[in-house]
Amino acid sequence: MSLEQLDISIKESKNILLVSHINPDGDTLGSMCGMYHLIKDNYKKKCEMVIVSKLPSVYEFIPEINKAKSIESIDLSRVYDLVINLDVASIDRCSDAKILFEKSKKTFNIDHHETNDAYADVNIIYPKASATGEVLYEICKKLNWKVSRDCAICLYTAILTDTGGFRFSNTSQKTMMYAGELLSYGVEPSDIFQKCYESQSKDMVLFQSYCVNKAKFEDDNKIAYTEVYKKDLEKFNYNGDDFTDGLTEKLRAIKTTEVAFVVKELNSTTSKLSMRSRSKDIAKICSVFGGGGHKLAAGAVIKANVKNSVKMVLEELRR
Repeated sequence: MSLEQLDISIKESKNILLVSHINPDGDTLGSMCGMYHLIKDNYKKKCEMVIVSKLPSVYEFIPEINKAKSIESIDLSRVYDLVINLDVASIDRCSDAKILFEKSKKTFNIDHHETNDAYADVNIIYPKASATGEVLYEICKKLNWKVSRDCAICLYTAILTDTGGFRFSNTSQKTMMYAGELLSYGVEPSDIFQKCYESQSKDMVLFQSYCVNKAKFEDDNKIAYTEVYKKDLEKFNYNGDDFTDGLTEKLRAIKTTEVAFVVKELNSTTSKLSMRSRSKDIAKICSVFGGGGHKLAAGAVIKANVKNSVKMVLEELRR
């Protein structure tokens, strides 16, 4: 029923807005641009896309990403017929675009996060999917939507990045099957992998080495974490890209690590937490701080400085 409503809503809408989440990753951007292509190719309609924070330079290759607007250039007083959030696990994750979502005549929430609380008029949430890109491709199959090569690149990028290059435990048989099918549209997997994982700046690589080198270990090396301060970022010529992307996975890759986390300073009273686990349900831990995500990959924003945030996270882990 929800897929029929999606089809009808797109047909009936004259102006459509697609929204990605704050601090965008490959899944939200690939899914947003994939949806852009699907609407253009199957309904012959134009739609707008909005990015609520800086676009990471690594994803500038995604087809039509250059059409996406910054939140600063969007008229926040406008009322859209339809707003679709892609990979936005909670309404607050779309930041300043929240006002556009709430004023829209019809809202859709397409996602794969288990912690998603179904905040839209219509919610299409497949928690067993590896990525929102996988959800979108399944929608394509069910609605018989045409998939272009550019759209396939978008969806493949979404799936590739949210599975960590098909390394994470969210990679299923269906994930691999869908990824394989996307190759039939002309996706070149080695090219996409290189653009996503082998195009980091020298400063970013050196910064992550620095962070790993000063990592701390607790509970017989079962817990690994590192602290990131603004002064550290400035030391390595921080350019606005997410220099911490993939850092938590590097700590989790240590043989003895069961839970890894990174606490990044946002300001003197606020920190960003990113967590990864081998088996422990860390989404529950992050929910204590108002965050969420998946069982083995989650995050939150904590109203405390870095040192106090680390202390709180360690206490919660041990509890």
